[in-house]
Amino acid sequence: MYETIKYEVENNIGYVTINRPKAMNALNTQVLDELHTVFTEIESDDNVKAVIVTGEGKAFVAGADIAQMKELTAVEGRAMMTKGHNVMNLMESIEKPIIAAVNGFALGGGCELAMACDFRIASEKAKFGQPEVNLGIIPGFGGTQRLPRLVGKGMGKYLIMTADMIDAQEAARIGLVEKVVAPEELMDTCKALAEKIMSKAPLAIATAKTVINNGYNLDMKTASALEIEAFTGPFSSEDKIEGMSAFLEKRDANFQKK
Repeated sequence: MYETIKYEVENNIGYVTINRPKAMNALNTQVLDELHTVFTEIESDDNVKAVIVTGEGKAFVAGADIAQMKELTAVEGRAMMTKGHNVMNLMESIEKPIIAAVNGFALGGGCELAMACDFRIASEKAKFGQPEVNLGIIPGFGGTQRLPRLVGKGMGKYLIMTADMIDAQEAARIGLVEKVVAPEELMDTCKALAEKIMSKAPLAIATAKTVINNGYNLDMKTASALEIEAFTGPFSSEDKIEGMSAFLEKRDANFQKK
């Protein structure tokens, strides 16, 4: 079904792998279209509870496909950037947790793809950067917006305007990634994280992701009202009864499958 990505589901975890190793998994329009299709499928598949995104070979995603972009007109370039934004926004809007397993280079569009995930776990070999100003352009898949929100306005400007590439440890120091692990531990670490989150109340996890994303840039008063409104959903669920009963009875909770 897919030519530029691999997709499989195992034990309720969806594994999405960008599969263009000869091109360092660069994002062209076909990859973006296939990513949009697979995440649309994931969104409606009740069998998938969490997602891990990674790249085939030694790169996560080394950027957008410059060979393709060089030939695009401004109108065509805008259309490609719109495709990219549609994919990243879809990933953020899906209620299921998405983990980026950053195995190597995550540059340009690759860094932007990782930032659209909920968590970024990096191999010690991973490298991050937004090198677009070296090419006469700016980040176009959300980098000017997501990077400053993750690392702060000053550091976001610094990385975008200098086009500096940083290693995994520096990415962790500034808050771009949540954890750095040995390369051979990367997928197991991501799988363990997915399983840990899947063991929690599914409605609560979905609601928490939505409220955090929707409230992040609101003023505190408005965001607090958003949280209060969202709180009533999980609070009136069977999972709330089960979770609190399990706590009081000192046993593991048996949450309903969402």
